[in-house]
Amino acid sequence: MSWLRFNGEKAAQVAGVLLARAGGSMPYLKLIKLLYFIDREAILRWARSVTTDRFAAMPHGPVVSRIYDLICTGPETGLSLGPWHKHISNSGRYDVKLRQATDDSELSMAELRLIDEVYSRHGSKSKWEVRDLSHELPEWRDPAGSSMPIEIEDILRVEGRTEHEIATIADEIRELSLVESLKP
Repeated sequence: MSWLRFNGEKAAQVAGVLLARAGGSMPYLKLIKLLYFIDREAILRWARSVTTDRFAAMPHGPVVSRIYDLICTGPETGLSLGPWHKHISNSGRYDVKLRQATDDSELSMAELRLIDEVYSRHGSKSKWEVRDLSHELPEWRDPAGSSMPIEIEDILRVEGRTEHEIATIADEIRELSLVESLKP
């Protein structure tokens, strides 16, 4: 299935809302799980992710893969900071913190409500509790020390969507991707 173009500003805004709710910082493992839970629920409700990220199965469960890479690689030296690193930075080895507050201009009211809903449900859990919950998701398979993609179709299929529904959603996402590819 085609994916929407990654919107770094929107991804940073979603993470920024979560980090602000958590007092400004949290373990990055917990953040990427909460972001995955938000995207998963958005796919089931609206047939597209909020972060616009792709997903991967990793040993600690499913992750939002581009965001995971942004956290692990850090900003490139000598270049201007992209949206993610402008707003979010690593804090120690395993935590991320809000460097600069984000606005929510890229987020709809429905998306903000979903972020609040997921944070209300899981925000008080430890990173290990959230990780364990992600292992219970039916689309996750242990990649045995590696990683493998999780497709939107995988999520829809394990949640009981018909092949016709999945094909219709795939067509819609392809059309949206085409429109986005025409943007500057």
